[in-house]
Amino acid sequence: MTHRILILGGTTEARQLAGRLAARAHCSVTLSLAGRTENPVAQGVPVRSGGFGGADGLVAYLRETGTGLLIDATHPYAARISANAAQAARATGVPILALRRPGWDVVQGDRWLEVDSVAGAARALGPAPRRVFLALGRQEVTAFEAAPQHHYLIRSVDPVEPKLVVPDADYLLARGPFGETDERVLLEKHRIDVVVSKNSGGTATYGKIAAARTLGIEVIMVRRPVLPDVPSADTVEALAAMVRHFVEPDAERGV
Repeated sequence: MTHRILILGGTTEARQLAGRLAARAHCSVTLSLAGRTENPVAQGVPVRSGGFGGADGLVAYLRETGTGLLIDATHPYAARISANAAQAARATGVPILALRRPGWDVVQGDRWLEVDSVAGAARALGPAPRRVFLALGRQEVTAFEAAPQHHYLIRSVDPVEPKLVVPDADYLLARGPFGETDERVLLEKHRIDVVVSKNSGGTATYGKIAAARTLGIEVIMVRRPVLPDVPSADTVEALAAMVRHFVEPDAERGV
């Protein structure tokens, strides 16, 4: 029996998980990407790009394709997609698992100011002009048009179009991972005095957090949203082990 698995992706871990599961017998894996990145990294499995049209659209897709397992391996801040996934799983009875990357913790030397939203981060910069490194992704930087007095360094995988309506901004196109040494050089070169970041977790983008700590630079950290309570694991290996119980025939598990 072939088990159809839909992975909602967009993270490095989602790609790694898809490759691991696709190599198994009895698994037919499709990786769904939101389509926000113009040139995504090659995934190695069949890819579906674009949204489903909310929870109802995902329900229809799961039923039409005979999907037997739904895996939410989206970014920790993709709260709407995660909520739609949990709702669709309940509506269809399709089992759901989530890959939840652990967040970063404050360590000695960090100067974090935690806020609940990107708009809150823009307000937290204060009225006096500052030199700000925005490492948030291009979809959310428009919130900082409300604080045009600052100089912004904006890094994204794809170009920010249209540009921000602010008088002083530099744009940097780059795809991680970003190491601490390179990040320290970047912060010093642009004379950055505050970093705005999401608590993405993982190692690929932690370099800027470590560099800010070394340089004594403040970090305005956007807290993670509350996500649905579904069975989850915090590593690719642990989630792959959970999947095994859904897809391997009882005989192969010795049951």
